[in-house]
Amino acid sequence: MAKRSAPEVNAGSMADIAFLLLIFFLVTTTIETDSGISRKLPPKLEENQPPPPVIKERNLFTVVVNSNNELLVEDKLMELKDLRAAAVEFLDNGAEDCSYCQGAKLENSSVNPTKAIISLVNNRGTSYKRYIAVQNELVGAYNQLRDREAMSRYGESFVSLESRYNDARTSPGDKDKLKPKIELIRDLYPEKLSEAEPK
Repeated sequence: MAKRSAPEVNAGSMADIAFLLLIFFLVTTTIETDSGISRKLPPKLEENQPPPPVIKERNLFTVVVNSNNELLVEDKLMELKDLRAAAVEFLDNGAEDCSYCQGAKLENSSVNPTKAIISLVNNRGTSYKRYIAVQNELVGAYNQLRDREAMSRYGESFVSLESRYNDARTSPGDKDKLKPKIELIRDLYPEKLSEAEPK
């Protein structure tokens, strides 16, 4: 009986196909990036550095997140959904020298948005998810006030102004026009968010 020869598979183009598949997956795959919080770190301590300025108690809005992820705002229990409104009310109080503030001008709240400071204290047992959610609400309060002011002055939200400024397609001339507007809004509502070391 004669032996039959098995047909051979031409594997010469397999390397080309594998290479093309590799390039395809490299090009189409999205790599997940870690999200973070942009913060300006305090300067390095020097020996002959002047002491920090004295802050009046009424200009300090205290937010504490305990190890049970409970939110204490000004020593009162608060839900996360109410935090942004409370921060906006504190920042926009405008008790003194603030023509653009629309707050109630309460005696026990901040005197001016430029002097108002939000102090955030976390516990070591606080979950990261809760920490980020609280940060998001506090930054959202600043953005809400900045958007309102930018809309009243320029007819455009602050977020829109910033995104146009940061867009690579925006011409240098337009960026020069946008920069003073953005700086003015940031000066009116400066983001003063102080984080104490976790306890």
